[in-house]
Amino acid sequence: MIEAVHTTGHEPSSPSIPRPTPPPDGDAAPRRLKADLTGVPETALWTLQHRAAEAARPDTVLPDPRAVQLMAELEFPFLERLGATRPWLAQAIALRALAFDGVVAEFLAAHPDGTVVALGEGLETQFWRVDNGRARWVTVDLPDPLALRRRVLPHGSRQRLVACDARDSRWTARIDAARGVLVTAQGLLMYLQPAQATRLIGVCAEAFPGGTMVFDTVSRRFSARTRSGTKGLGGHRLPPMPWGMDAAERPELHTAHPAIGEVSGIPLPAGRGLLGRLAPRLTALPLLRNDCPLLTRLRFDPAPALLPGRPRRPS
Repeated sequence: MIEAVHTTGHEPSSPSIPRPTPPPDGDAAPRRLKADLTGVPETALWTLQHRAAEAARPDTVLPDPRAVQLMAELEFPFLERLGATRPWLAQAIALRALAFDGVVAEFLAAHPDGTVVALGEGLETQFWRVDNGRARWVTVDLPDPLALRRRVLPHGSRQRLVACDARDSRWTARIDAARGVLVTAQGLLMYLQPAQATRLIGVCAEAFPGGTMVFDTVSRRFSARTRSGTKGLGGHRLPPMPWGMDAAERPELHTAHPAIGEVSGIPLPAGRGLLGRLAPRLTALPLLRNDCPLLTRLRFDPAPALLPGRPRRPS
C-alpha cells in the first residue's frame, strides 16, 4: 500500500446477492451508502463482493449475513469495475476467510480477553462471525478505507479503529499485550515490497512477545503475473503484488526476527464440490504447489525473563 502515513474457462456467475426491498409506492427509496475506493483499497470491495456472493448461497461454506447486508447497502458499480463473481472463486475467498476465522477462534479459546489486531481489514466482517463477547478488536487501515468502514459497519466499545499505514510501527502503541495478542493480515502483505513485509513481521514479533501472527501470501509466479499487468477474471487490472512466497521458502521467515519461534502452514478448510474437497491438500499437489496462495502462522517467543541486575533492553 503505497500511500502517505497517517496515524490516529466460462462459468456462470454466482447467485444474485439480495438487494433492499423496494419501498411502498410514494415512499423515498432507501438511501445507499456510496463507496469510492481505488487502487489497492478497492480490493476490499472485490473481496466483499465474492464473500457475500458465497454467503448468499443456501449451501454456503461461510455464513456471513452482515456481508450480504453490506452488499445490499453499498452504492458501487461492482459489475462495471470488478466484473461478475464466479462461484468457485467466491468459495475460495470464503474458505480463506474461514481459515482465518479458525485461527482467531483458537486464539480466543486460549485467551478469551485477548486482543485481535486486524491489519488492512477493509470491509471484512470477521468480528461479527467470531466475537466471543469479551475480546478486544483493533482495526488498522489507511484513512480512506477506514473512513468507509466506520460509516457502513457498527462498532462497539470493544472495537477500536486506528488510521495508520501498517508499515508505520506507531500503530503498535496502546495495544495491551498482557492478555494475549493475535495479529491478522488477510489480503495485505502481498501488496508490500518484500523488505517491507518482512520488516512488518519483525515489528510484530518485537512488539508482542508471546503473541501470534497469521497472514496469507501469493505465490512467486502469481506475484510476477500481477507485476506484468495481468487482469483479473472480471477484466479489471489487478494491483501489483510485489511479495510472493512459495511453500519451500516459508522457513526463511525465521530470519525476520529472532523472536519468531514457530513457523507453520494453515491449510484451507474443506468446502463444497471438487474444489472444496481439494482445498486442504492444494499445496501438496505437485502440479499446483507453486501456484497456490499460502496461509502462515507465526508464534513469537515470550520476552526473556530479566536476571537480577541486568538492565532492560531498550525498545
